[in-house]
Amino acid sequence: MNKIEQRVLDNIKIDDVIKTLSELIPIRSLGGQETPAQEYVAEWMRRNGMEVDLWEIDMNALKQHPAFSAEVERDSVLGVVGWFGKGDGPSLILNGHVDVVPVGDARNWRYPPWQATLADGRVYGRGSVDMKGGLSCALHAVKAIRDAGVQLKGRLLVESVVGEEDGGTGALAAVLRGYHADGAVLIEPTELAIAPVQAGALSFKVSIPGLSAHGCVREEGVSAVDGFLPVYQALQELELKRNRSAPDPLYARYRLPYALCIGMLHAGEWSSSVIDHLSFQGRYGVIPGEDLDDARRQFETEVARAAASDSWLRDHPPVVEWWGGQFAPARIPVDAPIVETLSSAFQTATGAASRLEGMTYGSDMRILVNEGGIPAVLFGPGDVRVSHRPDEYVPVDDLLTVTRTLALAALRFCGVE
Repeated sequence: MNKIEQRVLDNIKIDDVIKTLSELIPIRSLGGQETPAQEYVAEWMRRNGMEVDLWEIDMNALKQHPAFSAEVERDSVLGVVGWFGKGDGPSLILNGHVDVVPVGDARNWRYPPWQATLADGRVYGRGSVDMKGGLSCALHAVKAIRDAGVQLKGRLLVESVVGEEDGGTGALAAVLRGYHADGAVLIEPTELAIAPVQAGALSFKVSIPGLSAHGCVREEGVSAVDGFLPVYQALQELELKRNRSAPDPLYARYRLPYALCIGMLHAGEWSSSVIDHLSFQGRYGVIPGEDLDDARRQFETEVARAAASDSWLRDHPPVVEWWGGQFAPARIPVDAPIVETLSSAFQTATGAASRLEGMTYGSDMRILVNEGGIPAVLFGPGDVRVSHRPDEYVPVDDLLTVTRTLALAALRFCGVE
């Protein structure tokens, strides 16, 4: 580590990172309600010497793009990109999203979900790990470089985006606005692993018909639950077959890296009536490199095969719908410059070798890679397993490690005047 790098690291104050995160968590930036959080980030950037582009996203135009998908209807949406540096050398994007998922029953939380709580070396609160913690790291990595009086040869950009949780609205808008770079880091929770690959995930809904009858003569009806069971079994078998068909060393620790999860099931209207309709919704894992239409076709074929084995469903087939978030997979070479630079920066920041892994979740990485042509990786603080759950948290040590790593990676990737 040279003197300039050491000077930059000396300007990183973990208390300041926690303070920014603690100000972001109480902003209830649920899907469709992200504007106050975006305004906060834009003002933070201006106050700390960054050039800022704050714009109203044209949702009507965005919806026409083939890569657009969303589960939340948005009318007024803001895009935010801030940057530092001249732009003559290599450019780097640090990308984070402000949208968060609902908290569920607040009684299941030990700590208040809409308040940052520092305890046990962790910051608790909704969005702490997914991913306002990572966004705070990115902001303070840039601030440390600027406060150290360092001039970059290239441009260092921070994208604060909306709609990542339900389809990638903000990331797609930033690409279409012309924000491109030679590399990008999306600061999602990766347990400090560097991920040059992410799986895809497609949202689906399946409707299964039945025939209603009074419960006292239930055999005169056809329960949609009976139709659901063979379909469910077929999808479980499909999940196992697909995961066994695509071994990948970057997913070695997962038995089911491309999981098929049914998250919602609705059936029936009256307790003493045979259920005449059942619908279920979920997410369908997509293998990196797999064509989305091929993946959908496999799913639909298995549902049809299960229906063909049932006397009722043969004549009353289930209906499959693809809706909401449609997350394609994405991959870049493990020896891409952004991977090697980030790995080197991590080793300098921590004294430990970096590790490469694939992430099983969908993310905005696929927007930057597939639509923007930007070599991008996932790297960030905390574990995705504690996101979307009560008492979501991010370790303070991870926040410091990621901020230091991002700052060093930016210096080395963009170059110093």
